[in-house]
Amino acid sequence: MTVLVEAAVDTFAGALSAQAEGAHRIELCGPLHDGGTTPSAGLIARCSDELLVSVHVLIRPRAGNFVYSEDEMIIMAKDIAVAKEFGVDGVVFGALTPEREIDAAHMAELIASASPMRVGFHRAFDQVRDQDEALELLVSLQVDHILTSGGADTAMAGAKQLKQLVERAGDRIGIIAGGSITKANAAELVQKTGVRTVHGRAFQGLATSVAGTDR
Repeated sequence: MTVLVEAAVDTFAGALSAQAEGAHRIELCGPLHDGGTTPSAGLIARCSDELLVSVHVLIRPRAGNFVYSEDEMIIMAKDIAVAKEFGVDGVVFGALTPEREIDAAHMAELIASASPMRVGFHRAFDQVRDQDEALELLVSLQVDHILTSGGADTAMAGAKQLKQLVERAGDRIGIIAGGSITKANAAELVQKTGVRTVHGRAFQGLATSVAGTDR
């Protein structure tokens, strides 16, 4: 199996560069300096029109926490509709309760509105109280994949938990490792955890670095 690379980008030039570097999928975001928010409709349209690789769009109405108001949920649903209109392959979002659990009711609504696009749950997963419980809930909601550092500051620091998540997930849901992954540490992380997809902003050289870890 090939180890896939997902590149997080916030410009069209960045998306083209990631594609040229061999990234298999683009996570398209608004400005990444604050963790990324929903990109503009124009950027989504341009990337959908011009890129050959798969494009997933981040749906995040603001920086900060992942506990959203009803108004913010309405905004997210409308942003999902825009992404669908432009024909992207997937959307990525996450909603939590104040108790640090997945907001299952709101997630179900957003997932329904996203169909038939793929849905990923982003690194809000690293703030949940119980990752095993959260994983099972996301499986039941038919989420496609989870982006996580294993609850640590970086994916390498969370490698032990990432390995456990990969084993628990099996083929029911994808586990994407994210958090300070670079060409210098990606291959080691794959070997330690068994993840089949790595996610990074520093995508230069990533695809080449993990090519030798196929198994």
